[in-house]
Amino acid sequence: MTSTFPATESTLSATHLAKLLQDQYNLDLETSCKLFRTGMNHLYVVTGGGYKYVLRIYTFNWRSKFDVSEELRLLRFLRNNGITVAYPIADRNGEYIQEINAQEGVRYGVLFSFAEGKKVPRFSAEVSYNIGVTMARIHLLTENFQVSRATYDSKTLLEDSLKRTQSFFSPKIDEMKFVAALTEFLSDEYSRVNSNDVRTGVVHLDIWFDNMHFGDNDQITIFDFDFCGNGWLCLDVAYFIFQLYNTNLDEADFKAKAESFLSGYESISKISDEEKRLIPMTGLCVMLFYLGMQCDRFDTWSNIFLNEDHLRRFTGSLKRWMAYNDIQLP
Repeated sequence: MTSTFPATESTLSATHLAKLLQDQYNLDLETSCKLFRTGMNHLYVVTGGGYKYVLRIYTFNWRSKFDVSEELRLLRFLRNNGITVAYPIADRNGEYIQEINAQEGVRYGVLFSFAEGKKVPRFSAEVSYNIGVTMARIHLLTENFQVSRATYDSKTLLEDSLKRTQSFFSPKIDEMKFVAALTEFLSDEYSRVNSNDVRTGVVHLDIWFDNMHFGDNDQITIFDFDFCGNGWLCLDVAYFIFQLYNTNLDEADFKAKAESFLSGYESISKISDEEKRLIPMTGLCVMLFYLGMQCDRFDTWSNIFLNEDHLRRFTGSLKRWMAYNDIQLP
C-alpha cells in the first residue's frame, strides 16, 4: 500500500515544531517544544534561553485563517490598551500565523506569550473582585468594538446548538426533551429583551479560572480568546457567575464571590438592570452553546466523557441553576 490513509486529526511532532520555531522566530538551537495537551486545540510549551512561550496548533477545519487573524487583532488591541493578555508573537517576517501542512490538511499555528502565574480554581472573594475589575476593563474597550467572527445571538447560542446536540443524542431521551424545551423557552425570552438597555461588543465567552493565571500582587492574565465574537457583554458576566455557582457548592461561599465579582465589575462599568435580569438566562444560553460544541466536534476532540451520563450531569447542573434563580419552564 503506497497511499497515506486519511486522518481526522493528527498530533504534530513536538521535535519538528521546535525546528520550525527555531527557523521562523530565530530562536536558539536549545529551544524545546513539548506537548502540553490536545483537545479543542493542541498546546505546546516552548522554552529556551530565558524565554517561555505557548504554541497553539488549531485543530483541523476549526477556524479559518481569517478567524484566527481577527482573534489576534483583538488581542493586540487589548494589549496596546493596557490589558494583560497572552498575546501573539510575530515571526522573523512579521507574520503571526504559521501554516502547517499536516496529514489531514492545513493547520494554523500561533506562538503566544506565556501567561505568568498559575491557575487557582478555589480563589477568594477578594480575587473574585479583581476578576470583575479585569473583565469590566476589557468590556470598556470592546463595547461597540467588532470582530469579523461569530455573533452570539439567539440563533447561534440556541437554535444552531440544539441542532448540533440533537444530531449526537437521541431527541427522544428525557434529557434531550428538557434541552429542547429549555431552548424554546430561552429563545422566547431572548425576543422579549429590551436591547436598548443591553451593551454589545466583543465577548471572550469563556472567562473562568481555567483561562486565567494569577501572578504576583493578584495580577490577572487572561488567555484563550478562541471563542471571542460579537454579542451582549453580559454573556461574559453570566457565564462567569454560572461557573462560580457550579464550582462553589456552598451557597454562602458562592454568594460572597458573586457579589464581590459584581462589585469589582461595577467599580469600572455599570451593569444595567436589564442586564442583571438577564444573567440567569444568558448563563443557560452559553452553557447550551457549549454542549452543542462538544457534540459538533466530537470526532476531533474525542471526548470520552460525552455520553448520556455526561448529558444527565450537564442538564442536572442547569436544573440546579434554574431552581436557584426560580426559572421554571412553561
